[in-house]
Amino acid sequence: MQSAHAQQFKFSLLKFSCCLLVLYLAAIAAHAQTSNVVPRPEYPRPDFVRAEWQTLNGTWEFDFDDANKGIAEGWYKGERRLTRTIQVPFAFQAKLSGIGDTSFHDVVWYRRQVSVPDSYRAGGKRVMLNFGAVDYETRIWINGAQAGAHRGGNIGFACDITPYLKAGDNVIVVRAFDPSEDRTIPRGKQFWKQQSEAIWYTRTSGIWQSVWLESVAPTHIKRLRVTPDVDNSQVAIEAVLNDDAATNVGASDLRVRVALRFENQERGRSEIAATNMEDGSRPVMLIKLHNQQLWSPERPALYDMTIELVGANGQVLDKVESYFGQRKVSHHDGRIYLNNEPYYLKMVLDQGYWQDGILTPPSDEAMQYDIRMTKAFGFNGSRKHQKVEDPRWLYHCDKMGLIVWGEMANAFDIYTDAYVARFMEEWQQAVERDYNHPSIIAWTPINESWGVTRILTDKRQQAHVKALYYLTHSLDATRLVSDNDGWEHTDTTDIFGIHDYARTGDEFAAKYKILETDKTNIPRNGREALAFGYKYNNTPIVLTEFGGIAYRFNDRRVANEFGYGNTEPTKEAFMNRLDGLVRAVRANRAIAGYCYTQLTDVEQEINGLMTYDRKPKATAQEFARIFN
Repeated sequence: MQSAHAQQFKFSLLKFSCCLLVLYLAAIAAHAQTSNVVPRPEYPRPDFVRAEWQTLNGTWEFDFDDANKGIAEGWYKGERRLTRTIQVPFAFQAKLSGIGDTSFHDVVWYRRQVSVPDSYRAGGKRVMLNFGAVDYETRIWINGAQAGAHRGGNIGFACDITPYLKAGDNVIVVRAFDPSEDRTIPRGKQFWKQQSEAIWYTRTSGIWQSVWLESVAPTHIKRLRVTPDVDNSQVAIEAVLNDDAATNVGASDLRVRVALRFENQERGRSEIAATNMEDGSRPVMLIKLHNQQLWSPERPALYDMTIELVGANGQVLDKVESYFGQRKVSHHDGRIYLNNEPYYLKMVLDQGYWQDGILTPPSDEAMQYDIRMTKAFGFNGSRKHQKVEDPRWLYHCDKMGLIVWGEMANAFDIYTDAYVARFMEEWQQAVERDYNHPSIIAWTPINESWGVTRILTDKRQQAHVKALYYLTHSLDATRLVSDNDGWEHTDTTDIFGIHDYARTGDEFAAKYKILETDKTNIPRNGREALAFGYKYNNTPIVLTEFGGIAYRFNDRRVANEFGYGNTEPTKEAFMNRLDGLVRAVRANRAIAGYCYTQLTDVEQEINGLMTYDRKPKATAQEFARIFN
């Protein structure tokens, strides 16, 4: 007869085994569910929403083409199955892609079969294939016929694939070419060497933002341009139509109807008849706002819009959902103003990298979490650094209330005609794409003389930076522009950004005290504050990079770890140094705001307020006591 202890042991073992079985079955069920879950399924462009769309995120066939033989062998025809699979929209370097290979592969191919609903083409409608971003040169084939091509790794594009579609399954093939070591390409923090080091991170090649199909009318709105006018309590809404709109329907018979809502309450309807379309101009509506509600980080008021394109017979030709925020940005006497009130900037530098997605946010919730933590830490803004961020991140900044500096991914150290052409082309697209986001208050085309490393004395490179300033203002007169953030400014800038990684607050205070009595005497920080031949133009001085304090959270160690100054051994030392720096910056009356480096650790960089996997190194309340 077994002892009571033996029986108890058998019972415990059985219970443990049952628990393991339950956990195993649960894991199988979870895998069955998640294996079919589409990554990033949300609508990719929240400020320009159409009802009829279909995500193409998820599993695609995939292959490396290191020998660059795919064109010669006819891979574009779609008849050849590719040998791997990848989870779009994640780049092959990212773990979430299912591949996670960070070695050089300059040419990659994607293949997917898709069935397009009949309703997408009913009544002469067009089917658009949209890519959020593909790095760097892209060619697209539908059923073996080339349907489009694009150059640029930061901004999305669309192809009209209607003529190439057939009944049943259609084969989409995409080829992406991303020359890893070409340093004239605007690639931001993506490193041109095999292994990351210092402030340079893992590359992103191929598709790295969402892909989707969309059905549009033959005559449709291509994009909107919404310009708030706070001083006159009105907003201008411009509808940019597709290129052949005038040939599809009489231009003078078009009008745009807009419904304005605020906080989900109907606030009346307005409309305009676009009777001047025959001269090639666009329909523009000027709407007066009664008791206008202003957007700010403290109260991010948004107006929802429904925009309809209406034909002469009253038929709705096209319809999109959008929104806007009423806000004004300006500068005066060395200060930045938001809605005609002085506004002190408390920003954090955000690289926009994720541990498993690299440049691609792993989820919509992950983007919201970063914004929520940024605000909880006491910041009112984010300088998204060396990256044109996902439109959904900007949408959440609009909605949750976070100021943004829109920045371009730069080339680094080689100035050529090819660089200028590539950069100017993409920068214009970035400003155009993000023009309507109220959260963006400033544009930063160039950072720390990247791409223009001889700007100190080179008149040609100085002219390039000045041209970017004027080009940006020609596209957008409503925001501030920083010509060359950090140092070596010209006299064409609206913000005088300086970078200084002084180790302590006392060191910073002693160095920059001179500014309180003489702003023209801007201290040198390894580089000249102004390019030769230029003088300070009385614009707001903003400390746009400082801190960068290295601190190993829970004593985690990474290879080749990097930070500014010595690595702090304890949380107490980290927080004391941080507090001293912020106090010194806030005490300087000449400085109109700051941007702390940085929100998170990234790969070998350990100078974040959070770790790479988003664990705060102190509580939100502890950080807020410092930054507030």
